Amino acid sequence: MTWSIVARDTNGDLGVAVASRFFAVGALCPFGQSHVGALATQALVNPLLAAPSLSAMADGRDPAEILRTLLALDAGIAQRQIHLVDALGRGAAHTGAECVDWCGHSLHNGFSVAGNMLAGPEVIAATAQSYKHNNALPFALRLILAMQAGQTAGGDKRGKQAAALLIYSGQDYPALDIRIDDHTEPLDELLRLYRVSLERYLPFSQCLATRENPSGIIDRTEIDAHIARFHAAQKSPEPQA
Repeated sequence: MTWSIVARDTNGDLGVAVASRFFAVGALCPFGQSHVGALATQALVNPLLAAPSLSAMADGRDPAEILRTLLALDAGIAQRQIHLVDALGRGAAHTGAECVDWCGHSLHNGFSVAGNMLAGPEVIAATAQSYKHNNALPFALRLILAMQAGQTAGGDKRGKQAAALLIYSGQDYPALDIRIDDHTEPLDELLRLYRVSLERYLPFSQCLATRENPSGIIDRTEIDAHIARFHAAQKSPEPQA
């Protein structure tokens, strides 16, 4: 099941976008931590690989070494797929020999695309190409459009059901955590909800308590002014996948 893109933005943000013909894929596959890394675990999914992967990335270990160590302890290695990118943009990926075709992964500078049960390798290629092409876009939008390009190329060969987007932007909590658990067009719905988040959620959340300012912005006039500036800075129209 599933294909996903895991990436580090040029500003250090970390994110995962994922889609699948599997209910609530966002509950089991994408993980991340600010200043550490992001990953997706899929195929015969093993969510227990996430915490030790993030812990090892926090210690500065190389992603390829992390995967070798973890998978050596997993009897299901042949049926696992996992890929990760750390805070330095280093990546690693594993596609087990018994993952369902089409399956595979593609590592790039600062991002990785991987999937299984796909229509074909063109899904991975289209996802990666869109992400590269849209490098001037906001990170979250860039990830969503990349996944839409993969869907246009065939996506999950079983069909559509769920999608998710997870972004970490330097805080202990995610900047965005959007899940579409069951929908006929999950990636379109993911894009719609991302646009809704721009209305108030994203600019308001930027006023919350942070590591740098533990109280956040508490003056409502300042909050409203920040939201107004956020909206004034938005670019449009959006390019297509």
